[in-house]
Amino acid sequence: MSADHSADRPAGHAGRERLALALDVGAWDVAEPLVTRLRPWFGIAKVGLELYAEAGPDVVGRLHDLDVRVFADLKLYDIPNTVERAARALARRGVDFLNFAAVGGVEMVAAGVRGLGDGARDRGLAPPIALAVTVLTSEHETTAFADRLAVAVESGCQGAVCSAHEVAAVRERGLRTMVPGVRFADDDTDDQARVATPGDAIARGADWLVVGRPVTLASHPEAAAAAVADAVVAAR
Repeated sequence: MSADHSADRPAGHAGRERLALALDVGAWDVAEPLVTRLRPWFGIAKVGLELYAEAGPDVVGRLHDLDVRVFADLKLYDIPNTVERAARALARRGVDFLNFAAVGGVEMVAAGVRGLGDGARDRGLAPPIALAVTVLTSEHETTAFADRLAVAVESGCQGAVCSAHEVAAVRERGLRTMVPGVRFADDDTDDQARVATPGDAIARGADWLVVGRPVTLASHPEAAAAAVADAVVAAR
C-alpha cells in the first residue's frame, strides 16, 4: 500500500467535490502530475478509454491514493451479460462512478446497474453511482434525449450524463447529473456543440461538472482550476 501523504497536500477548495478533472491523456506518467497539481480544486478524476487502455484497471487504485474519486467514463455498451460482468469487475476495483450508453436499452443498462451493486458488495464497498449517457455534448441533434432519459430511469441509474441544457429535465425525473461540455465564456468550444459556463451549469442544477481542456491546456492550469471552482461555489 502507498504511504499516506495526505498531510502534505494543500487544503481542498469548497467546490472540489463537484468537479471532475477529465484525464484525456494516454499515459499514467502524464495523468499523475495533472492530478497532483490540480487536486486542490478537483475531487474527482475522469478516466476515459484512452487512459484506461494505457494504464489499465490499476489506475483506479492509483487515483484513490492521490485522494480523488474515480469516474470511469467507459460508456459500457454490449450484450447485457457482458456489461453486467464488466460493471461487477469495475465495482470491485472501487470506481466511484461508472457510465453506460443508454442507447443500449433498459435490459443492458439494468444489468450494468446490477453488476455494480454485486461487485461493490463483494468488496464491502458502497455501490458506485450508475450514470446513463444520454446525448453526447458534441452532438447537435438531441431528439433521442427523452427516450434515453427514460432508459436511465427505468434501469435504476442514479444519474445521467447530459449537457447543462438538459439538467432540468433529468432532475425532474429524480436523477443526478454529470455535466461535460463546460467552458469559460471566452473559450473555444473545440468539438463541443452544447456548452455552458461552470456557473451556468451549477445554477441550472448540475451535481457534478466534467472539465478538461479549459484547465489542462490553460497557460496557468492552477489559476484556471481555481476560477472554475470559485464559479461553482458562487453559483450554489
